[in-house]
Amino acid sequence: MNVSQIATFYGIYPSILCPLKSDYSIDEEALAAHVAEVTSARGIVGVLCNGHAGENFLLSRAERKRVVEVTREAVGRGRVVAGVNIEESREAAEHARDAEAAGADAIMVFAPFSWALSQDETVALNHHRMIGEAVDLPLMLFQGAVRSGRIAYTSEVLGRLVELPNVIAIKEGSWETSAYEATRRIVQERAPHVAVMASGDEHLFSCYVLGSEGSLVSLAVIIPETIVAIDQAVRRGDLAAARVAHEVIYPLARAIYGTPPGGHATARLKTCLKLLGRLRSDLTRLPMGPLEEGEIEMLRLALETAKLFSG
Repeated sequence: MNVSQIATFYGIYPSILCPLKSDYSIDEEALAAHVAEVTSARGIVGVLCNGHAGENFLLSRAERKRVVEVTREAVGRGRVVAGVNIEESREAAEHARDAEAAGADAIMVFAPFSWALSQDETVALNHHRMIGEAVDLPLMLFQGAVRSGRIAYTSEVLGRLVELPNVIAIKEGSWETSAYEATRRIVQERAPHVAVMASGDEHLFSCYVLGSEGSLVSLAVIIPETIVAIDQAVRRGDLAAARVAHEVIYPLARAIYGTPPGGHATARLKTCLKLLGRLRSDLTRLPMGPLEEGEIEMLRLALETAKLFSG
């Protein structure tokens, strides 16, 4: 893809959730409504489905494909980025083919969780190459948090990955501003056509100031208009307006992601939407959830602080 084609993928993508019924099966009606709601916000260009927030690691292969199908129908003309989070590379390639058949516009390759313990340049390159060769779609990379072990690629590994011919973007989730800047500098040196998209929710303000081509963030399922607003404010140089948006984002991000244990983030997102009346159920796939009452109250206060909830 040339630079102008890659630029069509720039923008804000909510990383959607996966609503469930009481028997833990996917609530397809609620999923479609969820997608339609978040993409109705002005400035949203598409969604990321089957991401970490969408419980991708807890869904079967058939369920993941169905999520893409439902999302594709609900999103209309917007972009659908489908996550692939599979340990074995041949199986990951099959999941990518499923997503392509279901209507995805791009594949986001998540680093398998086992890589937190160990992986190297050869492992990462082989995995991404096999997925890229299996589909006729562009790839997006995922750069993990600085404290996530080897899920956060070293500069050497990242430099090689961005040089792969079908890589067009990175969901940059270092969750540390200095690491984010380091990623942007590596990409500018090795593959300047690749988009670096800030995805550390509470750090969006500072990362946007450093430069970003958009975001793929789960917090945008709660406040899509605010995420769009801070991005656009920074782009036009209106830092005062960006700070106003940041004051809405920060307390929510701290409550959802910055409060230990971080593994509760998906359950917290669902609970927030339930408190706001946007989801019928906040059920998550086991072993996540349910949240304790004190944690629910913490989320309620964060929503009130952000002036989203006053019940």
